[in-house]
Amino acid sequence: MEQRLHQATLADGTTVAYASAGAGRPLVYVMGWLTHLRLSWELPAERALYEALARGGRLVRYDRAGCGLSAAVDRPASLAFELEQLAAVAGTLDEPFDLIGTSMGAPVAVAWAAAHPETVRRLVLYGGWVRGRELSRPGVRDHVLGLIESHWGLGSDVLTDIFAPDADRATRAELARYQRACSSAATARALLALSYELDVGDQLGRVRAPTLVVHRTGDRAAPVAQAEALAAGIGGARLELLPGRSHLPYAGDRDALVRVVRRFLGLPVARSAGGGLTARQREVAELVSQGCTNREIAARLGIDERSAEGHVERIRLRLGFRSRAQIAAWFSAQL
Repeated sequence: MEQRLHQATLADGTTVAYASAGAGRPLVYVMGWLTHLRLSWELPAERALYEALARGGRLVRYDRAGCGLSAAVDRPASLAFELEQLAAVAGTLDEPFDLIGTSMGAPVAVAWAAAHPETVRRLVLYGGWVRGRELSRPGVRDHVLGLIESHWGLGSDVLTDIFAPDADRATRAELARYQRACSSAATARALLALSYELDVGDQLGRVRAPTLVVHRTGDRAAPVAQAEALAAGIGGARLELLPGRSHLPYAGDRDALVRVVRRFLGLPVARSAGGGLTARQREVAELVSQGCTNREIAARLGIDERSAEGHVERIRLRLGFRSRAQIAAWFSAQL
């Protein structure tokens, strides 16, 4: 599956880059804090999430102003500006759509669904919140914002540890670099500050679309109490709690999240053997279980060492594991 890149234009001339993948009924995805359409498509774990959501439909994502492929602007971050950007993307569609908001995108999606009920078929909220000020204590919020402003490199490392605590060191380093590539420190700080300011408590009761609230029970960035508050405030909303600590939807048990979302949206849920691994990945997992190094795996399979390393990393991400030892134990248990 490949994504197609486009641009939408706001009334004031601001341009927003958006991407679509797949074909069929649209699913508009309001992403979290920092985004980059091209780089996210190059990250195996994140791309796997988007491809899984796009099967049987058309997934539409966008970079908010100042992030990724969307140019920086002078306008301050605000909920109103967020909704203008979403309106520009939604305006490219000619039919009602399913809407999913993750992390900071969740309260934005709530506000949109409340204001434009005729456009939303079904609403999915993952890792979201009602009131941003309740995410952490004021002193902690000020410390994180100050860290991003004064030392973006260290700030991205700290936030990666919060967003993906179960990832190994190499993956966390990659995610921190990804955050820094998404935006400037000033934009990152402004958007995180907006996350803390968002409050959609008075808008929950106006949401009319069937709603699914999904949350991981150990999420360190957004307490599970916020998910419970979202579900309680939206009439008829269904709350689905999944095990795990990762705030990023593509980290941890991504497949479980995809199954829950696709089932709610009425899309087919694939059942795959072997933990969803390809035939080649099962070969690699077997060699890992035999104690082979990446170099030895490459020699046995006739591939280069970098490819072997990539296979091992994708297996780890697919299965939600942190180490080669877990891969080996998992494979042995399949015998």
